[in-house]
This record gives sequence, C-alpha cells and structure tokens, in this order.
Amino acid sequence: MNYDPIKYSLGNVFNKNPFLRKVFYLLLDILLLRAWHIKKAVSEWKKEHDCNASILDAGSGFGQYSYSLAKENFKWTVLGIDVKKEQIEDCNNFSKQIGFQDRMSFAEGDLTTFISDKPVDLILSVDVMEHILEDEQVFKNFHASLKENGLLLISTPSNLGGSDVHEESGESFIGEHVRDGYSIEDITSKLKNAGFNTIEAFYSYGTPGHISWILSMKIPISVINISKLFFILLPFYYIAIFWLCIILNLLDVLCKQKAGTGLIVKAYKN
Repeated sequence: MNYDPIKYSLGNVFNKNPFLRKVFYLLLDILLLRAWHIKKAVSEWKKEHDCNASILDAGSGFGQYSYSLAKENFKWTVLGIDVKKEQIEDCNNFSKQIGFQDRMSFAEGDLTTFISDKPVDLILSVDVMEHILEDEQVFKNFHASLKENGLLLISTPSNLGGSDVHEESGESFIGEHVRDGYSIEDITSKLKNAGFNTIEAFYSYGTPGHISWILSMKIPISVINISKLFFILLPFYYIAIFWLCIILNLLDVLCKQKAGTGLIVKAYKN
C-alpha cells in the first residue's frame, strides 16, 4: 500500500495555517504510539540536559518532532534534515510563522552522506531507518555527528510484524519500506559496528499498542485508499475510538512488552 499520498493529503489540509498545523501535530502526538515512547525517552534525557542542547532530527518529515523538541525547551536548538525539498521549505516557513526560526531550522540532506558540522547532544530518528538501505553508513554518520556522551534515539519497526508483515513472503502494509523491521540483535550489532558502546533496546507496539495502531492508523488508511470520500467520516470514527486508543497506548508505554512490532533504541557515544 502506498502510504505517502495519504500523508500528503492530510498535510495539505492541516498545513494551510500555523494553528491547523499545531492541531495536526497534537493529534499525531495523541494517536501515534511512537510519539508517546519518544516523549517518555526525551523526558528522561531532559533531566540531564535542561540547559543549552543541540538536537538533530534526522528524517524530520512534517516537522512534528522538531516542533515538539523546540517547544519543550527554549534553550534547545533543533535542526531537521530530510531529503524532500518541499517539506524542508514548508517546515522552515512554519518555523518563521511561529517565531521559532532562531532555534528550529530545517535543511535538505541525505542521511547516507550527512554529518553535522557541529557535534550535537541528541539525534532523533523516528520511523526513518526502515526506509534506508545503507543503514550501517547512516549509523556511522550518526556516531560522527554526536558529542561525547551524546544520545541516538531511534524508533523503528521490529522484525516481528513491524511493517504489518507476518509471513516471510508477505508484503509490507507500507510500501516505502526497504526492510520489514529489525531484530534487537541486528540493530544492536550494527550500532556497535558504527562505534556505539552502550545500547538499550526494547519492544514497543506490544499487544495493546498494536491493537491501537490497527484502530487508529491501519483501518482509516486502508479505507481512504479505497475512496477519498471516507475523509468525511474520519472525525466521527476517531471520536468513537479515541479513548480506547488512549488507554491502549498508555498500557503499551507503562508496561514492559515481551514482544512487539516496534523497537525503541537508545545508543550512547561514550
């Protein structure tokens, strides 16, 4: 299934003005379980970085996480990197509209070659690595871009059905993925080869999170792919499932998942 056209359609609706864009970001933060896990990890990291910090949002997309980080602490500076020029221009325009241009900026760049001119304290990579074939080179670039004791924070699908593939010959629900997901052993090994010494990895999207994803993401996207007319029914659908998804997301974040379709990975340069 081609996922990008749906994202662009939603983006075109909500990105018309800064207020709607902020509403869009808020909805994503609430419905997307990975945003819950990222916010929890950033909150833990923030305890030791409440002053000035530099952050690289590697694969910034719509700018959701860059905005969240820039809003979290006005002393932090965030640079978003993405290969899509139109998204970079759009995000820079949004940053200027809300007066964040001094601490939130975006630049076009390919993560397989990009290394930050100035080492950063935190690199965020959310649902990016499953799109890049040359992942080991990207991990090396991340390591080179970090300060000593810097943190690389990754959210990516696991190999346990992370792209909604449950059989070896199955097709990914999201057609843009170059791999269906990582095992903890695979991504840990690649990060160690890139120079990271301290690595923590755990599953996300366990049973409660996976159910939430099916309800909040898979079903709506599948229906919209049939006909764009279903956009009209989306608000009513989300009103019906909203609180159930909140409870399921909360359970996924608070309870350790023995297995899951997602991975959260913390890799330290030390």
